[in-house]
Amino acid sequence: MNDTSPLKNETAVPASDTSPLAHVRIVLSHTSHPGNIGAAARAMKTMGLSRLVLVNPKHFPDPQADAMAAGAVDILEQARVCASVEDALVGTTFATAMTARRRGLAVEPLWAREAAAELAVLAVREEVALVFGNETAGLSNEEVSLCQRWAKIPTDPEWSSLNLAQAVQVLCYEMRMAAVAVGAPPPVNDAGEPASHEEIEGLMAHLERAVIASEFLDPEKPKRLMPRMRRMFARAGLEKEEVNILRGMLTSFEKGPYRK
Repeated sequence: MNDTSPLKNETAVPASDTSPLAHVRIVLSHTSHPGNIGAAARAMKTMGLSRLVLVNPKHFPDPQADAMAAGAVDILEQARVCASVEDALVGTTFATAMTARRRGLAVEPLWAREAAAELAVLAVREEVALVFGNETAGLSNEEVSLCQRWAKIPTDPEWSSLNLAQAVQVLCYEMRMAAVAVGAPPPVNDAGEPASHEEIEGLMAHLERAVIASEFLDPEKPKRLMPRMRRMFARAGLEKEEVNILRGMLTSFEKGPYRK
């Protein structure tokens, strides 16, 4: 029923699953209260989403989750359990982190509706994810950095506290409305295949090794370079071939100085 291994071989979606919603994962990280997991499953099912991924939940499976699911127990039974957000994003090409806190990031957040519209377009042919954090602490900066975008729900600034399951309901509603509006655009003949989450992570690890080996980056000092590079690649929307080109260049640089 549940699996603690990384999500593998989930890039391809059956051809019969024509709705963009079939390509959307709802990821809940380090959930404390099992009731919120069940209520989130119910929120998903009412809006036509079915793919739930749990990162180190405190209590799961749990009778309270089943009770709060109220008819959506099938989503709980199919839920995948992972050890980290990085594992949960294996096979995706784009992820949006949901957070209520202002982050020290150069990239401004999207509002929930804008984020859903962006994901719905991508989800026509790609695997995407919406990532939610713990009920009290939310997502860590490291978890947010694994996502290409971050977004906020436009709550009243005087009282912005929103229950986790309520936040999931808001985003599932926005995703459904966006999916209805987007339809299926015609294919772009010369469009490259988007790089997957794990391919981007492989590039980041390769880049970090290369800049440390070249002494461009001092490993003993705070690593501000890598988060900035990660944000730059996220804005670029790298394709598989582009990742291969960059890694080929890094491999060439690692062999030694250029000589005629």
